[in-house]
Amino acid sequence: MQIAMDGPAGAGKSTIAKRVAKELQITYLDTGAMYRAITKGVMDHGISFHDQKAISQYAKQAVIAFEGNRIFLDGQDVTEAIRTTEVSAHTSDVAPIPEVRSVLVKAQQQIAEGTDVIMDGRDIGSRVLPNADYKFYLDAAVSERAKRRYEELKAKKALEGKTLSDIEADIEKRDYLDSHRKVDPLMCCEDACRIDTTEMSIDQVCARIIELIKDPKDGEAL
Repeated sequence: MQIAMDGPAGAGKSTIAKRVAKELQITYLDTGAMYRAITKGVMDHGISFHDQKAISQYAKQAVIAFEGNRIFLDGQDVTEAIRTTEVSAHTSDVAPIPEVRSVLVKAQQQIAEGTDVIMDGRDIGSRVLPNADYKFYLDAAVSERAKRRYEELKAKKALEGKTLSDIEADIEKRDYLDSHRKVDPLMCCEDACRIDTTEMSIDQVCARIIELIKDPKDGEAL
């Protein structure tokens, strides 16, 4: 079984996908973390975000590995390090690069082969797992997504001087870049079930998705 979960930043994809994976006892893969990891590596190696050739070369030789809920880049645990506001701000500089996407999409597809998996990202249903058994698109109002991100960073003491308004502006910029990039843009597939999480709790969203997987309603795209 393959489950694709797409949506913009702050819609709750990762949190929801992890819970659904646990409920269904299947593999969870955070594809966004892979792009963040490459971004962190680019920063650590002092590569300019304007040098797409160098970024592509780095992506081809970088080693990304998952161990439980931890992600490692070239043998180093970067689980927390890839969630900083600086990494978040530059991921959109790395993610649109065709060669980077080609490398990571191939890796994601290889992971999905022969296993029950749920992946979340921006192009899972449209590019990574186009034939997924179930496709979901999670969305929420920008103001709500910014609030969630703000509270998350505040709890981790990682705001780095960012205000709620700053984070909302960052998310709006990220939304625009993700949906307007030439290669594999953020989009809601025609055969995906769209869920607005603005007024929903994590438990409510998870319950809804599990319900749809176990008992799809007539007429709902899955």
